[in-house]
Amino acid sequence: MPRAGLTPERLVAAAADLADEVGVEGVTLSALARRFGVKDASLYTHVRGLRDLRIRMALLAGGEMIDRIAAAVEGRAAGRDTLAAFAAAYRAYALEHPGRYAATQLRIDPELVTDSPAMRRTADVTYGMLRAYGLEEPDLTDAVRLLRSTFHGYCALESTGAFGAPRAVQVSWDRAIDALHVLLRNWPSEKRTPDGRTHPIR
Repeated sequence: MPRAGLTPERLVAAAADLADEVGVEGVTLSALARRFGVKDASLYTHVRGLRDLRIRMALLAGGEMIDRIAAAVEGRAAGRDTLAAFAAAYRAYALEHPGRYAATQLRIDPELVTDSPAMRRTADVTYGMLRAYGLEEPDLTDAVRLLRSTFHGYCALESTGAFGAPRAVQVSWDRAIDALHVLLRNWPSEKRTPDGRTHPIR
């Protein structure tokens, strides 16, 4: 019999809290069961296993993160203003919720991404911001990868105190946003060669 009051939603929320405390790798079924004072086997009524739990946690965190980003960019002028608000909300979530944020980096099956309202909203908000710079595919995908790798790399280094130079971390962040804005406004074109390959136009 399921323990009264124990639901998949409560388990996933508790797992996300635990991830923020001990890291996503520290989230185990045993650790979660101890939080609720139940046996490990009781959790299988609500989740299929550890992988299922972590994926649910990733989707929860992804939804929280895009809600924050969407609220930050709403009503802002397209261009640097929106980019800066998007980036600031991303960074704030990553630094305030390290375990949740780490979960958003887990690889999720494409079918689950397609079925997830949070993942679809993430794509809508991100691609909408980049289309305002006049980008279309395949440049949109390239630009998304650039932003994600820049934001993620910066947050990962900042969270471990890896920036040791005396210059303020916030100043460098603001300059990075300036540079990304200039790059997006001047995105390099590319042309296709007869064999189907592409290369930048210089």
